[in-house]
Amino acid sequence: MLRSLAAQFERASARYAELNGIKRDRDWFVLKMHEEIGELTQVWNKLHGRARHKGRSEAELRQDLADEAADLFGHIILFTDQNGLDLHAAIKRKWQFYPWDKADGRN
Repeated sequence: MLRSLAAQFERASARYAELNGIKRDRDWFVLKMHEEIGELTQVWNKLHGRARHKGRSEAELRQDLADEAADLFGHIILFTDQNGLDLHAAIKRKWQFYPWDKADGRN
């Protein structure tokens, strides 16, 4: 499942980069994760009274938070894929469960 997901994120990211003239090198992948965590943090601060809402309702901010979490998730997947990291094995090792392994009945 992770390979399929990584391929989908890669296609979308490559298309975005091509349309916007962005060079995606090794640094770009780690820097994008930092950018996205910053954007997620900005929305979090707005939701929790640490920044101005700038006319956004709570529902809109919650949607923004989900969108930024999706961006961060995508960039984590891209980073691990571009660096040849086995995220599935790392989750097993660090979190002690088997992600997306239907053989043992877990999700």
